[in-house]
Amino acid sequence: MDHEKALPPDEKTTIPHPSVETQAEYGNNTEWREQEDFMTRNGLNLRSFQRRPRDGQLTVLDKSMKTRHLHMIAIGGSIGAGFFVGSGNALQQGGPASLFIDFSIMGIMIFNVVYALGELAVLYPVSGGFYTYSTRFIDPSWGFAMGWNYVFQWAIVLPLELLVAGFTVQYWDGAKSTNVAVFITVFWVFIIFINVWGTLGYAEEEFWSSCLKLGATIVFMIIALILVLGGGPSNGMYSEYWGARTWYDPGAFNNGFKGFCSVFVTAAFSFSGTELVGLAAAETKNPLKSLPGAIRQVFWRITLFYILGLTFVGLLVPYDNPNLLGSSTDANTSPFVIAGRNAGLTGFDSFMNVIILVSVVSIGVSGVYGGSRTLTALADQGYAPKMFTYMDRAGRPLASVGFILMWGPLAYMNLAAAGAEVFDWFVALSGLAALFTWGSICLAHIRFRKAWAYHGHTLDEIPFKAAGGVYGSWLGLIIIFIVLCAQFYTAVSPLDLPPGKKTGTAEDFFASYLALFVVAAFWLVGYFWKRTGWLRTAQMDVDTGRRELDWDYINKERAEAATWPTWKRLMHRIF
Repeated sequence: MDHEKALPPDEKTTIPHPSVETQAEYGNNTEWREQEDFMTRNGLNLRSFQRRPRDGQLTVLDKSMKTRHLHMIAIGGSIGAGFFVGSGNALQQGGPASLFIDFSIMGIMIFNVVYALGELAVLYPVSGGFYTYSTRFIDPSWGFAMGWNYVFQWAIVLPLELLVAGFTVQYWDGAKSTNVAVFITVFWVFIIFINVWGTLGYAEEEFWSSCLKLGATIVFMIIALILVLGGGPSNGMYSEYWGARTWYDPGAFNNGFKGFCSVFVTAAFSFSGTELVGLAAAETKNPLKSLPGAIRQVFWRITLFYILGLTFVGLLVPYDNPNLLGSSTDANTSPFVIAGRNAGLTGFDSFMNVIILVSVVSIGVSGVYGGSRTLTALADQGYAPKMFTYMDRAGRPLASVGFILMWGPLAYMNLAAAGAEVFDWFVALSGLAALFTWGSICLAHIRFRKAWAYHGHTLDEIPFKAAGGVYGSWLGLIIIFIVLCAQFYTAVSPLDLPPGKKTGTAEDFFASYLALFVVAAFWLVGYFWKRTGWLRTAQMDVDTGRRELDWDYINKERAEAATWPTWKRLMHRIF
């Protein structure tokens, strides 16, 4: 689709913009879906697997996701192994102060990223992939790279989460004699089953698992507060006032500045998936009303789950606890489980282990969802084989879903001695890849605002504005650059080097910084394929495909907000 603006001859461009759902096409899709019976719409019969009739050039996804689904995806959707298990490794490497500071910095960054994404998603309803904002406002070649980077980020996360799920079950003595491959297979089949239900299956699974994660985290923090104050059982460590003693003995920091830098990549991996709320918005009936409220929930996820939860973890578990030195995929190394075990709370460690299991499987489902929708969008734009545009009568992109699910069996590699090493590379790749995605969202927002002003528009024409505006996106971009520098430092000089040695091996470097070269390779392929480069401001079309907005609804909300006191307006803008 070619939406070319009238430009001077030297600025003429034929860059295609992403497919955007107009109101007419949206209405036609709704009318077509209403003609299908309940079983077909929800993917419960063989007819639902047939290719859906296609009117026009759009690959339109299902619209069955509700506002409650979107809100819970925003507040708890991406809480998984990185938070519950990976935080133990981060605590061991950097200490409780590094854990608190690094996750706080990453929280500030992701807050601005999600708000920037929300502003773009409300204005431009793109089906299946926010990489398209990079294509539209930065560089089509970079958009190609970001799209494929995001697909492979989730394709790699799927086997990782399956492996963590398998090891999590083996926490219990009755499961230790069973080969972990059995549990990997069981959870892989479960994820396939959830995805057969399509968008509604993903949404319902995320809603209930997020409710469980939210409730469990609140329970943990209440119990943790009691333990810190010395209210634990007499048979545990916290039967007397505990306070912040772990910040003094063994200390607040571990491994100095290098340890501080090493925590960033774990934090990045933990926050991966937060941007899925923007992707899911394309599959709701009215993103204009549901998305802004969901975006505001991200603040609570950052403060409640990450900052406050990990602060209690740092208060209860010392960084030199020997259990933290295990594998990063083993639930025994989770500081949440360790805290319950040290407290002498019978069954609490098992309870947290169940929550970890639910969280890990939830992220696996999210990985299939996010990767498949992005791959479908890539195919719809000619950036991937056309076979991935296959959409069945239930609104499921079956070919794309199948492609992501095929990566699941890579989890079995970790069972072989040589496979474990390869798998560690995959972990490093997935953690760093998210930073490029977030940086692209911030840069696309900055460039959009510049083009928006260039073409004569005002900020009042933007229905939902990012809380920090352009400055917030610049701050997010700067933090991402700093984190990439910190990761480069630890890649060149990793932890646990032999005495007298200041730099690691080439293998250490590439294992930590592989994502950079993967993204660069994708960009080169996109550049030589599409032969396009950095877009100038005049080339960016901000008008084509804009959502048809209900300005009566928007102006009514703004008029009501104008009557509020300053503090209430500020609270509403952020929360």
